[in-house]
Amino acid sequence: MDFSQQFPIVFASLNTGFLQTLRLFAITLIGAIPLGLLLAVAEMSSFRPLRMLIKTIVWIIRGSPLMIQLLIIFYFPGLVLKNPIWGSGETGRFAAASVAFVINYACYFCEIFRGGIQGIPVGQEEAGLVLGMKPAQIFFRVKLLQVVKAIIPPMSNEIITLIKDTSLARIIALQEIIWAGQSFLKGSGGISGAIWPLFFTGIYYLAATGILTIVFAKLEKKLSYFR
Repeated sequence: MDFSQQFPIVFASLNTGFLQTLRLFAITLIGAIPLGLLLAVAEMSSFRPLRMLIKTIVWIIRGSPLMIQLLIIFYFPGLVLKNPIWGSGETGRFAAASVAFVINYACYFCEIFRGGIQGIPVGQEEAGLVLGMKPAQIFFRVKLLQVVKAIIPPMSNEIITLIKDTSLARIIALQEIIWAGQSFLKGSGGISGAIWPLFFTGIYYLAATGILTIVFAKLEKKLSYFR
């Protein structure tokens, strides 16, 4: 089978794998951003036991490799608890990967949110209180856009890293784009020993990260009036 015959097969497989990558990326963001904000609020709580619990969880998650977290979340229920909640199909692997990614990135986002919120001068809140504003009004009308401006650079770095980190999901046999590209080394679709599909996977990642870089640059420029 020559290159002209191989290319449509490889291209179709890479497209399918990339859609899986984008699904995992989108679900992680949808779950991790609000969860990270909740964790940040809890970490700043005046209730010490809650604050220490969240700090410990965040320390453990940020201090251990995402790959280990994927393996534990996927295999632990079945091997240790004897309750294979994920099953063995692609749907189960995707669910386990989603849970692992959401928890992992929520802990990173938590620290970014916390830093952004605590970076706003206390005087602004005091001024709002003097003017008769409620704490919720101060946060949404005074602080929120400033927090967004402050967290855009670190958030953009994490989100761009996320699109690449999705490749780690292949450790539990989730068929994302790297899995699809690597499969042609092993005989997928009648193609064996072909390494060139892996180079094409890099083009997909470059395109995705390029688009994200442009989006975040425009967003940061739009919020530049807070300087």
